Amino acid sequence: MALREIVLVPDPVLRRKANKVTTFDKSFQQLVDDMIETMRAAPGVGLAAPQVGISQRLLVMEFGDEEDEEAPKKLFVFVNPEIVKSSEEKVTGVEACLSVPGMAGEVERHQTLVVKGLNRFGKPVKHKLEGWTARIFQHENDHLDGVLFTDRATKVWQPSEEEIENIHD
Repeated sequence: MALREIVLVPDPVLRRKANKVTTFDKSFQQLVDDMIETMRAAPGVGLAAPQVGISQRLLVMEFGDEEDEEAPKKLFVFVNPEIVKSSEEKVTGVEACLSVPGMAGEVERHQTLVVKGLNRFGKPVKHKLEGWTARIFQHENDHLDGVLFTDRATKVWQPSEEEIENIHD
């Protein structure tokens, strides 16, 4: 595995609609492993392939239980993800992004989602995501369409050091 460089705005790859993944070969598996390692090292809770300069519909997420810090983190790998159902209920929360360093914003997102796609080996997966996990998915999935959190934010600011520690990417 290897750390990949996280691309920053205004890199044009961040504004492109990513290509559908059609090959699940050794180099694709390496990309998945590298993205997981890069996300963890950043540290972040999600990373989309365009953020490492690869215009493919791939995202990884890893997040633990908000209430139980000791609970093991759950890792998700979504290839060609789609939102098949979203709740009417929306929640506003603070977001930041590894590709937009030094900025935070308030973004309204769906509280609950049903998402489908493929796992890293091309097998179909379907998940119900709620709360923070749903927010992370929506943030990362936006990257696959060239959308940044700052495009959706109602308010954007430069957070203090203390705020940064409380914001999850």
